[in-house]
Amino acid sequence: MGSGDYLFTSESVSEGHPDKICDRISDEIVDVFLQSGPDARTGVETLVTTNRVVLAGEVRGPAEIDADKMEALARKAVREIGYEQENFHWREMAVECHVHSQSPDIAQGVDAGGNKDEGAGDQGLMFGYACRETPDLMPAPIQYSHEILRRMAEARHAGNLPGIGPDSKSQVTLQYQGGRPVRASSVVVSTQHEEALDQAEVRELVRPFVLDVLPDGWMCDEEEFYVNPTGRFVIGGPDSDAGLTGRKIIVDTYGGAAPHGGGAFSGKDPTKVDRSAAYGARYVAKNVVAAGLADRCLIQIAYAIGVSKPLSLYVDTYGTGKYDDCRLIGAIDEVVDLSPRGIRERLSLSRPIYARTAAYGHFGREPDADGGFSWESTDLAESLTAALT
Repeated sequence: MGSGDYLFTSESVSEGHPDKICDRISDEIVDVFLQSGPDARTGVETLVTTNRVVLAGEVRGPAEIDADKMEALARKAVREIGYEQENFHWREMAVECHVHSQSPDIAQGVDAGGNKDEGAGDQGLMFGYACRETPDLMPAPIQYSHEILRRMAEARHAGNLPGIGPDSKSQVTLQYQGGRPVRASSVVVSTQHEEALDQAEVRELVRPFVLDVLPDGWMCDEEEFYVNPTGRFVIGGPDSDAGLTGRKIIVDTYGGAAPHGGGAFSGKDPTKVDRSAAYGARYVAKNVVAAGLADRCLIQIAYAIGVSKPLSLYVDTYGTGKYDDCRLIGAIDEVVDLSPRGIRERLSLSRPIYARTAAYGHFGREPDADGGFSWESTDLAESLTAALT
């Protein structure tokens, strides 16, 4: 995102979107394996369609976490999201489990042993980003898109949004002047609803959530406020569209405002650097901005499977940094260990903290008392500043 005048758009999807149902189920399975111990391994994918859930992937952990246990977790997730519809119901849906043991070829590359440190669970490149557009140091379009749907979901679960179903999407387009967001030029919300509600009624149910989320005076013109623009959204969820784990990676990160390395997060234990290094990169980028060392910061880290040290560390502060980017790289190397083990231990990632990440973004969230969203902490800012001065 540049420094001139332009429009920029990001979207979010709710916990009831078919792809997000899959992310939630996969992460429920991650959590139950990590409850058994930090050496558990998971790489679990989910597919959902009309009244059917299919689980596949590989795991390492206690035998009691079997197909029956994973089926129960899938039903729990769907029930908590709120699906009790004719063609997708947590109790009535068929669940198939094709999960098997992790390949020993992968395990030997990841596990520590002898003089070998814990290696990366895969090759790849991961990005982290932070900017000053919101108090959470996130790009504003994605943060507002998430917040609209999150508040709608809270109201629905509390019984305060009658007639609205679990499946919904949002899209916020912001107008930027001089590289800063100043107002919404359009807002789109599509939400599943009961047949008795017409489009105008749904529009007025949605409106207060948009007004509450956007800053005062930022609401778009009425003709640019689109709610269920097709006119009807009664059939939703997996009955209307199949879902897959890991198919909303831009929703999960920065809404397109920064690059994404390509790897999904959900279903993966923290030895998979697709997940843990993306969290580590966000942690570093956020602390750079929180420390006042830059107004925008992009971090890229690259790994090879089975190798503990990062292959590269790249930093771009887009000309907003107080120090040269090369000096910043040196400070980061000095104060934080970006090996797979270093990230996992610093952020205490080998805990059951992942089901909560499956909807409304992995970033821009408040750290939880039990260690959830630990990568959103700004406890590194002072050390980074000291290393540069």
